[in-house]
Amino acid sequence: MTDPFEDQKARASAWFHSLRDEIVTAFESLEQTHITGPLADRPAGRFDVSPTRRDTGGGGVMSVMRGGRVFEKVGVNISTVYGELSPAAQSAMAARRGLPGMADDPRFWASGISLVAHMQNPHTPAVHMNTRMFWTPHGWWFGGGSDLNPCLPYDEDTAGFHATLKAHCDRHDPKYYPRFKAWADTYFYVPHRGRARGVGGIFFDDHSTGDWEADFAFTQDVGRAFLPAFLPLAERRRTTPWSEADRGAQLAHRGLYAEYNLLYDRGTKFGLETGHDPDAVLMSMPPLATWP
Repeated sequence: MTDPFEDQKARASAWFHSLRDEIVTAFESLEQTHITGPLADRPAGRFDVSPTRRDTGGGGVMSVMRGGRVFEKVGVNISTVYGELSPAAQSAMAARRGLPGMADDPRFWASGISLVAHMQNPHTPAVHMNTRMFWTPHGWWFGGGSDLNPCLPYDEDTAGFHATLKAHCDRHDPKYYPRFKAWADTYFYVPHRGRARGVGGIFFDDHSTGDWEADFAFTQDVGRAFLPAFLPLAERRRTTPWSEADRGAQLAHRGLYAEYNLLYDRGTKFGLETGHDPDAVLMSMPPLATWP
């Protein structure tokens, strides 16, 4: 039987791959151009690239840079996976998305890009971005977003990051940015600590207006917004001197980040529950962190 969504799946998967290539190139360029300031005397970081595999269908590419001039650890992963959802996943999806018949036909297909960057300089914020497409015979949707996670916040960095996200959202619907910003504020909250993970951004899930082309175009623009939102502030902060106290604040904030990702993040839970490569799923974990 011909898959009526074969073309859409191929286009989405190819887009995530091309976005990954653009970001990897930009990040390696940022390493090469860091020639003054802290850690400028060490070799420029480069990505190590390796394939990933999901035992029951699909896989992807994991690209990780460690110990660079600007990035202490950054991962830019892409994957395209498929198979059948577990009974628990079927129930959760049917309840959250109102999709009937999941037990009768539990097939799924998912593709996306996931990025997490932990920076050398405590004045340069950590950042996260992901976008994805999910398909079942009962419906399709997009999800993702981008959020900034500084341990030493700067108002101008926060404002610039949000302004770029808003500009890209406004190309599609002026209601998107306020709606998805509010969703990010709720989603990226750490209940047991009573605080947000960072200074927010946008988050959306289950996004399906019925117009696949329009929803795909919006998801592409969320991805396109990332580099112009993040690179200027990374370039601004990468040469700032830091103290041991600044480093301590950074490591403590990374502990908060790790707690959130292990306890609450949907992508982490889905990846581990569906048998994806655990190294790729846990790429988001910081290289060093501290706890009280």
